[in-house]
Amino acid sequence: MNLKLLHDKLRHDMKQRWDRTLPFEELLFDRWEKAKFLRAKSQSSVYHNSYIYGDIVIGKNSWIGPLTVLDGSGGKLKIGNYCSISSGVQIYTHDTVKWSLTGGRASKEKKGVTIEDYCYLGPFTVVTKGIEIGKCSVIGAHSLVNSSIPPHSLAFGIPAKVVAKVKIKGKKVYYRFFNSED
Repeated sequence: MNLKLLHDKLRHDMKQRWDRTLPFEELLFDRWEKAKFLRAKSQSSVYHNSYIYGDIVIGKNSWIGPLTVLDGSGGKLKIGNYCSISSGVQIYTHDTVKWSLTGGRASKEKKGVTIEDYCYLGPFTVVTKGIEIGKCSVIGAHSLVNSSIPPHSLAFGIPAKVVAKVKIKGKKVYYRFFNSED
């Protein structure tokens, strides 16, 4: 079977079964298989077009969306259980700002990142080195997380700021927004 025919067949099957259309590489490769290759815990998935570097630990039932960058080259990058890392998220365990500005005289800075269990990172969020995001937290789309976020927080913005407390009762999720008196 030539590639064009294979592509047409896989695309048709995906559309019929899941009502979605994906890039050819995502049709060819299984995202659960990639997660297993990365030694992620059970039921996690990692899209084929995600870039993965260095020391990464992914918990169970976590989803790593397409076009993500998980860079554990500067220290351990730990993603907990039941986390959703949305499309385009970039997580770094190092930076080269001082190295660049000093013409290489300063060292590259390195420090691990931890995203605890039950977290959601919205699309195109960037997380910098040394950050901890506490369990049951939500980070809004297009945020820059350059300081740690406590558990049960809703945070967003550039830089990300905590704007609400996340409350969970059974299957329901509530947000208690802060006002100027808090």
